[in-house]
Amino acid sequence: MSTVTHLNPPELHSSPAYSQATVAEAGRTLYIGGQNGTDRDGVITGGIAEQTAQALRNVLTLLAAAGAGPEHVARLNVYLAAHVDPAEAYAATGPVWGPHPTAVTVLRVAGLGRPEALVEIEATAALG
Repeated sequence: MSTVTHLNPPELHSSPAYSQATVAEAGRTLYIGGQNGTDRDGVITGGIAEQTAQALRNVLTLLAAAGAGPEHVARLNVYLAAHVDPAEAYAATGPVWGPHPTAVTVLRVAGLGRPEALVEIEATAALG
């Protein structure tokens, strides 16, 4: 597996929730398409916290299928429905994702592909 190095220079704001940048060694790359908070039957339930936790569990499942874990993720793109409270989504992240603060971009959007979806998460991981 490749390693992902997290860059958080002291000249920039520091957060335990994310890294300012990541460096992934050249090699195989896993691109995980947008994951909603769907269960194995394709059902989306709950508010933003529940959907965020489930979307992250789905990302972790795909990482495991590739023989990787959250420590291999170089970047997450998170799309939130415009009307949700981002703080609720952030609060749901730590218990599922753990201490792996990768580079993250969060966008608030007018809507997602499924009307009941409140969050969609993409990931890019360095596999080696």
